[in-house]
Amino acid sequence: MRVAFSPPDITDEEIEEVSKVLKSGWITTGPETKEFERRIASYCGVNRAVCLNSQTACAEMALRVLGVGEGDEVITSAYTYTASASIIAHVGAKIVLVDTQKDGLEMDYGALERAITLNTKAIIPVDIAGIPCDYDRIFDIVEKKKGIFTPSNKIQSALGRIAVCSDSAHSFGAVYKGKTAGSVADFSAFSFHAVKNLTTAEGGALTWRSIEGIDDEEIYRQIQLLSLHGQNKDALSKNKPGAWEYDIVGTWYKCNMTDIMAALGVVQLRRYPEMLAKRKRIISRYDGAFRPLGVKTLNHYDERKSGSGHLYITRVPGITAEQRNEIITKMAERGVACNVHYKPLPLHTAYKNLGFDIKDYPNALANYENEITLPLNTTLTDEQVEFVIECFKSVVGEYL
Repeated sequence: MRVAFSPPDITDEEIEEVSKVLKSGWITTGPETKEFERRIASYCGVNRAVCLNSQTACAEMALRVLGVGEGDEVITSAYTYTASASIIAHVGAKIVLVDTQKDGLEMDYGALERAITLNTKAIIPVDIAGIPCDYDRIFDIVEKKKGIFTPSNKIQSALGRIAVCSDSAHSFGAVYKGKTAGSVADFSAFSFHAVKNLTTAEGGALTWRSIEGIDDEEIYRQIQLLSLHGQNKDALSKNKPGAWEYDIVGTWYKCNMTDIMAALGVVQLRRYPEMLAKRKRIISRYDGAFRPLGVKTLNHYDERKSGSGHLYITRVPGITAEQRNEIITKMAERGVACNVHYKPLPLHTAYKNLGFDIKDYPNALANYENEITLPLNTTLTDEQVEFVIECFKSVVGEYL
């Protein structure tokens, strides 16, 4: 038996919807994308959503709308994928990395508070594995630091504090204290990449909480301009009879979503409740099998939060990074593909070149060295789940 790590869960429903778009004669940004945006906003419990070609683009647009740029600082976790931090460099701000908790993958919130300076304009918490961060603690911190915050644009002034821009790449469908992800942080950027719970092949969505004194439509229009060359009409509007003329109001970017992508998303969203339920069932089976062995796993569900069940992250106590790699190889030899989430950013060349040293992030390094991510996706059969359990128990048993 072979078990892939995270193949997309595509049915005939998605194929039929994409086929309709292909046959419609309109395949770029148009009515299907706008419908997907409306459904995303409704699902998340916010007034507006923007769908773009990646989570990275969405997260960067949030920083740009906030006016974050040269001379500013943005804080994120050292334990994440590069997109959480690279967008900070894209807008010309300084990347500030914070270590994780000693025995957990969330940021060390004490270290986060200490990292805030007069120049801090935003914090990017990372919902690793689809589990919401402690947003109460994060908002308490930014409220406490209001006295040293100096706004540099209208939205920052309306917030009156450091913005909380969640990296929600993993957490679409998660719930934090009764609020759906997307309505918790000031801005939330979701990923719909091929390996995510809900996929549009590539793609992402940006949502935001309404800000007093700021029109949601104003934010929406600004992101439309930023994501389509600064052009004041999209292709659909230009296609109306006699409506060819347009203006370029800024020399901006190109990262719009297509209707082909949105068609996938519309059907995936319709199927999403059952997909989330299946992930929860698999996690329950894994936890029941692995926790008694002493394998450490994340807490996806409790009275405060319900994760999206995106990744099943394990940590095997006492093993070295080399032994971790041996386990992954042995699992692959048995037919089970595993992964690692994540190699801390200071271990990568780009971040070393920026001056980051892994010695300053000992918890992130320790959490990484014995981390193994097991397959968790909605194409898994009961037999495959049981096969993963049997293989992992057998292989890991040699090291415990």
